[in-house]
Amino acid sequence: GLLKIDGFRWLEILKKSSRDFLTAECPKAFVREMIKDEKGYKPELWQKMAELGWMGLAFPEKYGGGGGSFLDLCVLLDEMGRVCLPGPFFSTVVLGGMTILRAGSEEQKTKLLPLVAQGKIIITMAIIEPESNYTPEGINLVAEKSGEGFALSGTKLFVPDANNADYIICVARTDKKSKGVEEISLFLVDAKAPGLTIVPLKTIAGDKQCEVSFNKVKVAQKDLVGEVNKGWQHVKQVMSLAATGKCAEMIGGAQQILELTVDYAKQRVQFGRPIGS
Repeated sequence: GLLKIDGFRWLEILKKSSRDFLTAECPKAFVREMIKDEKGYKPELWQKMAELGWMGLAFPEKYGGGGGSFLDLCVLLDEMGRVCLPGPFFSTVVLGGMTILRAGSEEQKTKLLPLVAQGKIIITMAIIEPESNYTPEGINLVAEKSGEGFALSGTKLFVPDANNADYIICVARTDKKSKGVEEISLFLVDAKAPGLTIVPLKTIAGDKQCEVSFNKVKVAQKDLVGEVNKGWQHVKQVMSLAATGKCAEMIGGAQQILELTVDYAKQRVQFGRPIGS
């Protein structure tokens, strides 16, 4: 578990230790290299982060985590944003892990969360579709009853890190005749399942976003994450956490920009004096 001397002291320790690690392991040259890299991350660095306990930081100890809070995780995300850390950390821990922690069955949590904490699996979440935004009305990918399970058909866009994922949590409509909130469910899908196609998209930032197509992809009843027709409440919760986490990342990036700008203004001389003067 986490040794918490007191709340603020612990956050200071976490902030300093993560900054020292990321400064050494994630220089600008590495970030540029990963933009061009097909995977967009290095498994060696991923494993080092797992050994530091970062993947499981905000998961309960009984699931192999560190027993920390979401605030702890945001301090870490702030430092990751500061160096523009590439890779599937946010997708796996926030979009994937937090969804399973809040909505998953005990069996799913016991099986998957320790693997996330150990850095052994990558998970992402597929929400947005070609004609939609982050609203329940925009969910049109259909999950139809098929035998004892379901068959998923439709397309998701801008799925982060799907090209590296072992599992994709898919937000689907379990009644194609309805547009309501009550007919949305979550499914845990093997990223190598028959009928599932993943196509990386070219982005300005060079981050790894994908189009994911489902052609009657079969999932078992046990792969439901939460109850059938009650998935949107969990999506809303996780999107709130994700928005907060992304803000933490952006604050870290903005702080780094400020520091670079101040340093430049002190050094850049124009008309015989530093421009910062």
